[in-house]
Amino acid sequence: MSGLSSFNPALVEWTGHQGLPRFDKVSDADFAPAFEAALASHEAEIDTIADNPAPPTFANTIIALEIAGDELSRVSSLFWNRAGAHTNDAIQALEREIAPKMSRHYSKIGMNAALFGRIDALWQKREGFGLTLEETRVLERHWKGFVKSGAKLPKPEQERLAKINENLASLGARFGQNVLADEKSWALLLTDSGDLAGLPGFLREAMAAAARERGEDGKYAVTLSRSIIEPFLTFSERRDLREQAFKAWVARGENGGETDNREAIQQTLALRLEKAKLLGYQNYAELKLDNTMAKTPDAVNNLLKTVWGKAVVRAGEEQADIAELIAEEGRNHEVMPWDWRHYAEKIRTRKFDFSEAELKPYLQLEKIIAACFDVAGRLFGIHAVEIKDAPAYHPDVRSFEIRDRSNKLVAMFLGDYFARSSKRSGAWMSSFQSQHKLTLKNGTVGELPIIYNVCNFAKPAQGKPALLSLDDARTLFHEFGHALHGMLSNVTYPSVAGTGVSRDFVELPSQLYEHWLTVPAILKQYAVHYQTGEPMPQALLDKVLAARSFNSGFNTVEFTSSALVDMAFHTRSAVEDPMAVQAEVLAEIGMPKAIVMRHATPHFQHIFAGDGYSAGYYSYMWSEVLDADAFAAFEETGDAFEPEMAAKLKANIYSVGGSVDPEDAYKAFRGKLPSPDAMLRKKGLSTFEELSGGDA
Repeated sequence: MSGLSSFNPALVEWTGHQGLPRFDKVSDADFAPAFEAALASHEAEIDTIADNPAPPTFANTIIALEIAGDELSRVSSLFWNRAGAHTNDAIQALEREIAPKMSRHYSKIGMNAALFGRIDALWQKREGFGLTLEETRVLERHWKGFVKSGAKLPKPEQERLAKINENLASLGARFGQNVLADEKSWALLLTDSGDLAGLPGFLREAMAAAARERGEDGKYAVTLSRSIIEPFLTFSERRDLREQAFKAWVARGENGGETDNREAIQQTLALRLEKAKLLGYQNYAELKLDNTMAKTPDAVNNLLKTVWGKAVVRAGEEQADIAELIAEEGRNHEVMPWDWRHYAEKIRTRKFDFSEAELKPYLQLEKIIAACFDVAGRLFGIHAVEIKDAPAYHPDVRSFEIRDRSNKLVAMFLGDYFARSSKRSGAWMSSFQSQHKLTLKNGTVGELPIIYNVCNFAKPAQGKPALLSLDDARTLFHEFGHALHGMLSNVTYPSVAGTGVSRDFVELPSQLYEHWLTVPAILKQYAVHYQTGEPMPQALLDKVLAARSFNSGFNTVEFTSSALVDMAFHTRSAVEDPMAVQAEVLAEIGMPKAIVMRHATPHFQHIFAGDGYSAGYYSYMWSEVLDADAFAAFEETGDAFEPEMAAKLKANIYSVGGSVDPEDAYKAFRGKLPSPDAMLRKKGLSTFEELSGGDA
């Protein structure tokens, strides 16, 4: 590789176990010179492709582009992993510098007239080249990517678009850092036993560990990590403390001062609208939905609003039950957002005769990880071998070889499960390296996927097991579903590998995988008590399964309101005050006072800390329509692991990446596109006739 003398070779020459990076050989100071050299190397590769005097061919243009920039990909993957999962002041300062620099770099490539001329020539004559389906998809992806990067615009508009993209990159980095700063800076420290009223032992232990991390031994910290704040809001009998913690949680990004995100949001929306109009779209949603399954904002809003109508009715029934319980306890306050989880848990305990606290001892992190691997083995014939001595980017990170039935290595997997102050909130899957079969410049043929999951579960005290909530366990399965999408990828070209699919299809493999957590055979084997080793009693298991759709009105209202606000932001033809737009949308749809958006605008990282889910938060529900129907295919056979169905699932969903149109891929698996009925049944909401015969 070129330029190695100017930076630490450990960033690009990965000599760890089975090709893992040597994380222990990379320091924060190594990244700046590495980016400088890798960006220059990639630019030189692009110029060579663009200036090639030979007529354009798929090999000398598209394949050349597919393998170009390997150094930059490696440096970037290590850096963005550190920026998200184990950051510090030095990394954050470099992030603010690198984000716009990377944007400038890719804008320059996207507006390279000679390069686009070669791609366009191939695209216009694609029918005559005898391309495979995958090659046609790869060519299409490059051509559309260049068009959306402004390749067809006049030079002044290209320059303006490049500046817009650069500014958006800076704003996205700032947004995410502000949310993390608000999360890190707030903690409610408790010492009095009365402050702990109602809190089960597992939560007290997690709060004590969080306090110790902050140098407050002997105290208990309520933090804004979901693994602590949500159970605190669920179990705490101290309404005043619940209110205090809840208000801090929902105020992230909206606290005034340097970490307030409201101005950045308005600037982001203005720039996105300007970008869309430069590229010939009426609004940003039209730009983002081009080349998705949904295709148009109307299709998205029709699904969201119809589901909203069902969900808000159910939430009203749930709220009435909560109000009745509050009155029964002799209290006279109305139902507020900091009350909902607390009283919903009491109602669930009464209605189904079990509580989250009763369930949690049966959900050990170690056992749920093993369950994830076991399901993958039963469905796809793979197994995991943990590697104890492989250096990782943090001591908590665990490394696994993923092998097939013949014991052939198919992927490396890293699991990073515990919350820490250096990690952004939430849970996600990403990759250090994507699967492909091309020959690289150094002669290597193909690459093994190196995939990682990041979660934020509360870390237990030394020697104690980590216990999960049912939602935590679902999160683990969800992210491992994404990981499988990357690890089972079997394509030739890296741009369509694994999760390189449309945004409203990418959640299908992850959400579908969640279904296997509650398959009785899995719960019976892996939901065992952490002290006695006894399996979850059948009576409790039956109650858990019966309660699957409990509180579905609340959960669906939380999500759908966020998705509708996202769409409203990105379908407007003029920029308005974002907080006013949020208030307007919530008023129009009749948002219950007792529920808030799952992600209020100032900390809505899905859509503002980068561009990933902007005008795309709906995709979780779009994919939920698909995943409910897909799991129904197994239910119809009477076997959750039916071999023929599992083989079709692997071949058509988990392994093809973006090499096949998502509608065609789904129909190859299921034989048809779904209606939303199965999704609504799963949520315990009634089906609706308006969409029952249509495609999702």
